[in-house]
Amino acid sequence: MSNIQQYETVIILTPVLSEQQMKEAVAGYRELITANGGEMVHEENWGLTKLAYPIQKKNTGFYHLFEFRADTSFIKALDLAFRRDERVLRYLTVHLDKHGIDYNDRRRKGEIRRKEEKSEEAPAQ
Repeated sequence: MSNIQQYETVIILTPVLSEQQMKEAVAGYRELITANGGEMVHEENWGLTKLAYPIQKKNTGFYHLFEFRADTSFIKALDLAFRRDERVLRYLTVHLDKHGIDYNDRRRKGEIRRKEEKSEEAPAQ
C-alpha cells in the first residue's frame, strides 16, 4: 500500500561550491526524488544567503527549497542521502498538511507576500 504525502525540504549547501557544483547537487536531489516515484510540485533557489549562526565555520550557504509528493517510506532514504553528502550543511523536511499545501499554493499565486515585499510597498511617512 502506497502512502503518498506532500513534503517540503529546504537544504543549505556549503558556500565553497561553484555555481555549477551547486546546480549539480540540486539536480542530483531532484533526480533522487523523481527516480523514487516522487513528483516535484515546486522548487525555489534562494541563492547564497547569510546564515543565522556559523555552521562548520561557514557564515553563508546556498539555500534551495523542494516541494514534492512522495511515498512516506522514501523520506528515510532522502534523509540518509543528505546525511552522507558533505556538500549539505543542514536540511529540513516537513510533511505538509492541507493548510500548508493551501498556504504554499496561495503564496505561489502572489496572494501572500513576504514581509520584505510588503514593507517596500508601504508609503513613506
